[in-house]
Amino acid sequence: MEKYYYELIIKPDLYYELFLDLASSLTQEAIQEQDESIIIRGEDKQNLQDIQDGMHKFAQELSIAFDTQIKCNTTLNKKENQDWVKIYQQSIKPIEVDDFYIYPSWEQPKKNKINIIIDPTLSFGSGHHETTSSCLKAILQYTTKDTTLCDVGAGSGILGIAAAKLKACVDFCDTDPNTIQDALKNYTANDTKPCDYWVGSAIKSTKTYDVVVANIVADVLAMISNDLKKITKPNGILILSGIMQQHSQKVLNKFKDYKQLQTIQQNEWITLVLQKDNNE
Repeated sequence: MEKYYYELIIKPDLYYELFLDLASSLTQEAIQEQDESIIIRGEDKQNLQDIQDGMHKFAQELSIAFDTQIKCNTTLNKKENQDWVKIYQQSIKPIEVDDFYIYPSWEQPKKNKINIIIDPTLSFGSGHHETTSSCLKAILQYTTKDTTLCDVGAGSGILGIAAAKLKACVDFCDTDPNTIQDALKNYTANDTKPCDYWVGSAIKSTKTYDVVVANIVADVLAMISNDLKKITKPNGILILSGIMQQHSQKVLNKFKDYKQLQTIQQNEWITLVLQKDNNE
């Protein structure tokens, strides 16, 4: 082990999840999320400098794309090497979301809870982010035994796994093949399995579902809104998340024909629960 390692701290002021996705695609190192910051540690200084430069360029590109000033503060520090894998593990704490208890494999399950094992990886979704916990609350409320559910943009698979723990028949999809494999490993670790899965998005589904959940970002939700509608059964439920408060109306405008059942807000993040008209 080298005497020193480097720690890159990335703190965007907007579109945190997009920066997290970019970081995940640029490194195989473990990524820690803490206080709305993305932390990457490694012994290759040049690699972290390249990631740092990429984050600044990405912020500039997003600023142009969304016509708003997006800042991404970064710091790169040299530190004396420790057992930072152990330190990282100690920083990942179990979390309770209503009846669900989400914990990493080095912790213990909890009695009288619906236990979900999720080890943090490059795939988004450990239960700690507001969007994930809000979706879990909605899934618990609107999913029962034999519910058919599609998890669009599954990430770690946590939302589908939660539904499968409730005895729902779960299909899931993601555009990243590596993410699909991460999700399948998590299903296996939780003694569950999906009914079906595929690489791609909702447009590839030939089925309709009682519940469709999509925890992505507002712009993508707006872009695939028609696909989400097509796979939702009449009277079915749409759970849409990954929406920052200032962008919620952009999503709602695409679903004016749906009944708004519930808005779950945690900090600046919004989860929308909508219902399709029974006659559609």
